[in-house]
Amino acid sequence: MSTTKVAVIGSGNIGTDLMIKILRLSESLEMAAMVGIDPESDGLARARRLKVATTHEGVDGLLRLDEFTDVRIVFDATSAGAHRRHDEVLRAAGRTVIDLTPAALGPYVVPPVNGDAHLDADNVNMVTCGGQATIPIVSAVGAVTPVHYGEIVASISSRSAGPGTRANIDEFTETTSAAIEKVGGATRGKAIIVLNPAEPPLIMRDTVHCLVGDCDDATVAASVEEMVARVQTYVPGYRLKQKVQFERVAADDPLRTLAPAAGEAVKVSVFLEVEGAAHYLPAYAGNLDIMTSAALRTAERMAAHRFTEVASR
Repeated sequence: MSTTKVAVIGSGNIGTDLMIKILRLSESLEMAAMVGIDPESDGLARARRLKVATTHEGVDGLLRLDEFTDVRIVFDATSAGAHRRHDEVLRAAGRTVIDLTPAALGPYVVPPVNGDAHLDADNVNMVTCGGQATIPIVSAVGAVTPVHYGEIVASISSRSAGPGTRANIDEFTETTSAAIEKVGGATRGKAIIVLNPAEPPLIMRDTVHCLVGDCDDATVAASVEEMVARVQTYVPGYRLKQKVQFERVAADDPLRTLAPAAGEAVKVSVFLEVEGAAHYLPAYAGNLDIMTSAALRTAERMAAHRFTEVASR
């Protein structure tokens, strides 16, 4: 079987976890290069031990590596600000970019919702960890009944939020809110992130609230459960914490102002947790695990669609 060579920019937690996943799990991707800016970073050190080409000179160093010639897909696990230049340089070099920052220059991709919609795009955006965990649920509810308002609360361990995550908090809420609408299908979306300082660290918890019109509870619950099973195919630690909850909203309830178009209004609440696979990061860092897992799934689909077929001819 032919493989597609890839590179990762960002030798922090997300980039290093992604590298480990590619090396351990993927049969169609080949790790060609790891890129950072700190020559002493653990990610670059691990890459060197694993015989992966490295550079600590950023994207410019990547372009100078001999291995870059055969790279087809580049993952960017840095920051929203840095991604803008990376995207410009890499697309000018004819490479496909998978963006794990909230920069959102390319179309949003959430694998079980629209994973096949942008296979030919030069740049795709993986939204955010909260988006990857919750947008499938909003979409599952919306497959049964229109979602007038979708709100998500992503609670992650403070320990799993590194400098990049903290620097991108504003972009997180804006990008996730927009993707709840554009990918999840909600008329209006809102995202909230909570950095939980509890010790020992708690695993990622996500709450999804959807305001819908009158609906069949059993059908909505079945759609949500089916979607959870689809996400579990690439994130085994993704699960429901309890049964899907339904609450009829009274006519004088202030929540009605969030869904003025609804006749009979129902609040659908879904409670999730995401436990990481602990390939590189601790199991409590499910927020990072779901991002790297979604990026890996997206790259494999793109490779099968665009590169593997070409190589086999």
